[in-house]
Amino acid sequence: MRFTKMHGLGNDYVYFDCVNGPTPTDPAALAKKVSDRHFGIGSDGLILIAKSEIADARMRMFNADGSESEMCGNGLRCVAKYVHDHGIAKKPKLNLETGRGVLSVELEIKHGKAERVRVNMGEPILEAAKIPTNLDGDPPINTMFEAGGELFYGTCVSMGNPHVVMFVGSEYFVTYPRDKVADYGVAIEHAVQFPKRINAHFVKVQSRNEVTMRTWERGSGITLACGTGACAVCVAGVLMGNTDRKILAHLPGGDLELEWSEADNHVYMTGPATEVYSGEWPE
Repeated sequence: MRFTKMHGLGNDYVYFDCVNGPTPTDPAALAKKVSDRHFGIGSDGLILIAKSEIADARMRMFNADGSESEMCGNGLRCVAKYVHDHGIAKKPKLNLETGRGVLSVELEIKHGKAERVRVNMGEPILEAAKIPTNLDGDPPINTMFEAGGELFYGTCVSMGNPHVVMFVGSEYFVTYPRDKVADYGVAIEHAVQFPKRINAHFVKVQSRNEVTMRTWERGSGITLACGTGACAVCVAGVLMGNTDRKILAHLPGGDLELEWSEADNHVYMTGPATEVYSGEWPE
């Protein structure tokens, strides 16, 4: 099976073109194999690009542990680039079907290739039961919870997949001699307050329109970027009064531009998409 390795700000996935090639019979098991960074291709997960009856293409995303996720912002930008650059739908504006529904994207084209993609991520989901979380509030805002023997204050947002955003100090951005994101990320992901597990984001506010963040991603661990997470950070910053509606988010893999629009209540994410290489997976 032919695969393509792509990344959005270092958040890397293995992509299979199921429009022009076969569909894996067991994508969950395949995700575990291809994601292994020692015995596989190496990635944060697997994404299938398939035909859609209601859009230009459909995205299915599997984490490195084989679990299927509803959405992936960085992955969606890469799907948009692949769909355009490989001729599935060579248009500057695309509609892509996801677990969150159909999302619209706009591509910045240079020399015939998509370099940057702006995604309309839709409205944030703020009802606790739909995020889902059993913390109080719709949504829970700066609410205390316990994980791994530590107390945290989190704001919960869903962008089609669940996120908890924690505004923290500089100690969460130091990896030596101790990395607190690694220490507490898995405990937060599996905390009882989050029945479908959670993506955890540790955020330092630089100014009203600029933040730095690190992510523990559900099913994959620490990643260099999380597009839906950056959108959730944008929303959480506004809900807490920490940031404006339009921000620049610095992630370990690079920067994303976010806006929670007052006009339509949708969140817009803009960032790059990069194709690395293609190859043949033997199975």
